[in-house]
Amino acid sequence: MLLEKKNAIIYGAGGSLGAAVAKKFAAEGARVFLAGRTKETLAAVAAEIGEKAEVDVVDALDERAIDEHAASVVERGGSIDVSLNLITRGDVQGIPLLDMSPGDLVECIVNGVTANFLTARAAGRQMVRQGHGTILGLNSGSAQGSPMMGGTGLADAATDTLIRNLAIELGPAGVRVLGLWVAGVPETLTVEKLSKVNANITAEAVQGILDNLAGMRLTKRSPRIDEVAATIAFLASDQAAGITGTMVNVTSMFTS
Repeated sequence: MLLEKKNAIIYGAGGSLGAAVAKKFAAEGARVFLAGRTKETLAAVAAEIGEKAEVDVVDALDERAIDEHAASVVERGGSIDVSLNLITRGDVQGIPLLDMSPGDLVECIVNGVTANFLTARAAGRQMVRQGHGTILGLNSGSAQGSPMMGGTGLADAATDTLIRNLAIELGPAGVRVLGLWVAGVPETLTVEKLSKVNANITAEAVQGILDNLAGMRLTKRSPRIDEVAATIAFLASDQAAGITGTMVNVTSMFTS
């Protein structure tokens, strides 16, 4: 198994992708610590996984809570081998930049950088002591240009840079840091979920987005959520030991 005897923290494990990754990690032998703000959604994922899952209610924007949680994981499991950040950032989309408020533009940038920094720092400190570990961050790969997506492209660019810089600093200690570009996984694009970033979204618009995304992909198809989770599990494993300091294009979108 790819992740046998590894301890993995998944921040945002109650979401669609977080749940899929948690199940895959557990199936590959990992003990998974499901972290997030909503106990009910985390508990539902843990119930599907069984004894390999533990639920921890923690806010990824709370510095003290993140540090205390990391210490708790080490106390319970003995190590932190994988840290994956999948939390939502509060992106506001569907509004032209000329009509946006500074707050709506900047919130996702601040939240994204803060959460990735705090979770990576907490895990990284332990991983440096261990001499090994993998830190993973995720965004939509929109830093190359993302019209009508507000601060999403800016937040993605900031996350990409943070990941590369962390990889340079932590690499000599045996710690890998890499990012994943995951854009438009069909199972995660529903009216309910997209309405949180675009209040004007409709079912027809969602289908149009899905069709457009499939057409933009080099493979002309959108990867399924289980395929994305399998890729993340591989990148978290020792079989990907030579991969660090880069962003992996998981959903086959063209980037310049």
